[in-house]
Amino acid sequence: MAQAAKNLVMDLEDAGCRTRHMIRGRDGKFPALFDAVLKEADIEVVLMVPGCPA
Repeated sequence: MAQAAKNLVMDLEDAGCRTRHMIRGRDGKFPALFDAVLKEADIEVVLMVPGCPA
């Protein structure tokens, strides 16, 4: 999943997109490294409200 975050950051940079937030669920699919990769790219991870349908 961390590689997916790296690929996302590279694709956004290549497209010239400035992303400031990533809204994601609270499930276990996202390891801490996923958030760390986004934080390194200055993208804030915002967690969805518990129980919110995705």
